[in-house]
Amino acid sequence: MNFHGTEVRQKALTLLRSGKRNADVARQLDVPLGTVSYWLHVDRSKRGECPGSHDPKCPRCDGRPLDPAAYAYLLGLYLGDGHISQYSKHRVPSLMITLDDAWPGIQAEAEAAMRTVFPDNATCRVRKIGCHNIKVCSKHLTCLFPQHGPGKKHDRRISLERWQQEIVDAYPWQFIRGLIHSDGCRITNWTTRLVGGERKRYEYPRYLFTNKSDDIRALCGAALDLVGVEWTTLARGSDPFNISIARKASVALMDQHIGPKY
Repeated sequence: MNFHGTEVRQKALTLLRSGKRNADVARQLDVPLGTVSYWLHVDRSKRGECPGSHDPKCPRCDGRPLDPAAYAYLLGLYLGDGHISQYSKHRVPSLMITLDDAWPGIQAEAEAAMRTVFPDNATCRVRKIGCHNIKVCSKHLTCLFPQHGPGKKHDRRISLERWQQEIVDAYPWQFIRGLIHSDGCRITNWTTRLVGGERKRYEYPRYLFTNKSDDIRALCGAALDLVGVEWTTLARGSDPFNISIARKASVALMDQHIGPKY
């Protein structure tokens, strides 16, 4: 195997920077064409001159416009079933929202919101058993989701920054929609009543939001208060992990703005 020293490599780079073609440099220095191409690629990368280099702007770092409604929805999805991670072989972190295959409409809506919030980044869907991860990669994920941190969300403090709270206050229904679409549901409850001395079954709709994080449930409750939806905490066993919406007028409001999963 032939190894090419620093002197040969530097001479090749000098010729390439002067405009010489890769093939001409390879012939002149008796170096494989693939090696010359690799040297050029590394040199351009170091100088930030790679063809098609991708450097999307960030609403927080660069002032790029941010669609607040789409962001409020995506923030709700992230706090529910989303997480940010970075594998050692990847240059940038990825945001993944895990959504059940039973609700393809929500998967499509989540991906559309992701594309709107990150218009210069590609999105994809990663198939898992019974679900898909809706995914986007960006070096600015932690700028837009500063709630990211080590460990599970319910094991650490979750609070919104001022700019995030302003968006949620302006678009509370979109935020609630994201929370319900990730960690919530609309179900039909039933009970029995005595009617004319006869016990009859009575059914009624109810919305539930279930999350182990006290902070995330508090954010959900505050948004519900903002739009006039009455809610209570429903404990299963000794764990108060559920927000319940069962009053008729409040369920009607939720049906108007959220509706069943689809």
